[in-house]
Amino acid sequence: MVSVIAYDIRDYAVLLEQVTIEAVRAVYGPITKGVIRRYEVPLIGALNFVMTDVLEGGRSRTLAFEESGKALSSLMLTLPLQMPADYVGRSVAVKRAA
Repeated sequence: MVSVIAYDIRDYAVLLEQVTIEAVRAVYGPITKGVIRRYEVPLIGALNFVMTDVLEGGRSRTLAFEESGKALSSLMLTLPLQMPADYVGRSVAVKRAA
């Protein structure tokens, strides 16, 4: 399972729209042979992805040991997102508040 959580709940709509099963399959395709299911957790602005048949049967059954949980979650960071033109990033918002 890999989770994606919006830092700011206002960004959850972007995740819902763009972090789809198809987008996740594009990123995890080489190591995921089974089904990918997406579970939405709107109260905390999160998406959970459950992937079956990952890493050729699991960490203890594969030769790809470096593809453990932290590496799997880091791979999600490579998924490209298109932000709206009026989006104000977190670092800009912090500078404005200072």
